[in-house]
Amino acid sequence: MRILVLNPNTTAAVTDKLMLAAQAVARPGTELVAMTATRGVPYISSRADAAIGGAIALEMLVEAHTEVDAAIIAAFGDPGLGGARELFDIPVVGMAEAAMLSACMLGRSFAIVTFAGGLVPWYNECLDWNGLRGRCAGIFALQGAFNSLADVQHEKEAALITLANRVVEEHGADVVILAGAPLSGLAATIRERVCVPLVDGIQAAVTQAEGLVALNPRKASAGTFARPPAKPSIGVAAALASRLARED
Repeated sequence: MRILVLNPNTTAAVTDKLMLAAQAVARPGTELVAMTATRGVPYISSRADAAIGGAIALEMLVEAHTEVDAAIIAAFGDPGLGGARELFDIPVVGMAEAAMLSACMLGRSFAIVTFAGGLVPWYNECLDWNGLRGRCAGIFALQGAFNSLADVQHEKEAALITLANRVVEEHGADVVILAGAPLSGLAATIRERVCVPLVDGIQAAVTQAEGLVALNPRKASAGTFARPPAKPSIGVAAALASRLARED
């Protein structure tokens, strides 16, 4: 099977980290196809960034969806996920959703730990969109600046370990999710230094995408994720405009 790993921000170094972590858990025979946004923001850290990234994710998906069996929106917070599930026939998995659902199968409550405080409001809204507020012990972030997005997991490794163990002790989390695409791969590196299971978003997404392809679900023709009726558009990328108009 072929699975698209779609990074809706413009930092190719983050895509590289995503791919390394994803390839570590992919089944034999699974081909992972990387795609990095060519426009937008370097990394998504706010509601505004997520709105931009979601639209770009749809443009990227419309170009690639016929060549893959499933797609992953590889940004924690899952920009564009709902729209992608409406428009495309393949399974589309969000990194945040996959991480939270996997965490729910490893313990009663999970905590989300990330590297920047500005991410917390957006992650909170993602938590509510997935209906998992009651399973979450909290969202916790390091404070202060970091030097490099590509190297933030190494720069902040010790602080992230300390924070993860603290939220387990103080907030009773059974599982910790390391949130944010730049942290991809870190869970495997530090797993023995955190006292509960760690979940890596891209790895959870790959394993769930593989499972959904194997299940071969039909595309909904009713319900809230049925493909929307045809609609004209102005100024939208040509391939996406065609999809919106149901010309394909």
